[in-house]
Amino acid sequence: MLTRAHIYIYICLGLLCYSTPLRPTSCQLPMDTLFFAFYMQQGSHQQYLAARQLRKHSWRFHKKYMTWFQRHEEPKVTTDEYEQGTYVYFDYEAGWCQRVKADFKFEYSFLEDDLSPAV
Repeated sequence: MLTRAHIYIYICLGLLCYSTPLRPTSCQLPMDTLFFAFYMQQGSHQQYLAARQLRKHSWRFHKKYMTWFQRHEEPKVTTDEYEQGTYVYFDYEAGWCQRVKADFKFEYSFLEDDLSPAV
C-alpha cells in the first residue's frame, strides 16, 4: 500500500530528474529521503533517481561496504589507486545516520561509476 510519504518521494524524485518549463525542479528532498529511496527501493527506477541526486551532492558509492561516502575534507594522500583521509559515510545498518570516518582509505576499484537505470 502506498502512503502519502511514498507518493511524495516518487513525485519529487520524478521532478528532480525530469524537469520541464511546466514542471520546475522546486522539490528538494532531504538527504535522509534520498538514502531511504536508495536502500528501500532496490532495483527500482526510484533507486536510480536517488543515486543520481546523491551523486549531485558529491556522495560516492563504495561497492565493498555498500554505502555512500562523501569527503569531509581534502584527502591527505592521493594516488592512482586510492585516496586516504576523513570521510562522512551514511550508516544504514546501525543508526540510519551520517558518521565520520577518519583516516579512511577509499580504493578507487570499489568506487561505483555505473549509474545506469535498473532494467
